[in-house]
Amino acid sequence: QVLLVESGGGLVQAGGSLRLACAASGRPFGNYGMGWFRQAPGKGREFVAALSWDSGSSRYADSVKDRFTISRDDAQNRIYLQMNSLKPEDTAVYYCVARDSYLVYVSEALYNHWGQGTQVTVSS
Repeated sequence: QVLLVESGGGLVQAGGSLRLACAASGRPFGNYGMGWFRQAPGKGREFVAALSWDSGSSRYADSVKDRFTISRDDAQNRIYLQMNSLKPEDTAVYYCVARDSYLVYVSEALYNHWGQGTQVTVSS
């Protein structure tokens, strides 16, 4: 079982930055594909970013491309989401996800490990 715990959420003004972190425990996650999803109030969950086990492949939602960067530190069993130029529409609960796979996925149905989420609020 993989346990994922997110941190780093908070309140920030539009144009600001935040860095989310996700700590993984329970199993070595060096061969896990990792990612981030988010859910805004009243909306369904949406894909944000994903990173392959070796950081060789990444995918981003069009809405965050060139503003967000996903990275991982396998020595620390952590992944990160650096969020710059934040907009009010980025306000959501952000979830860390993982799957024991060498591939990169954008579908939430393909991730079998989820964190509890961390709130990000961007004020205008």
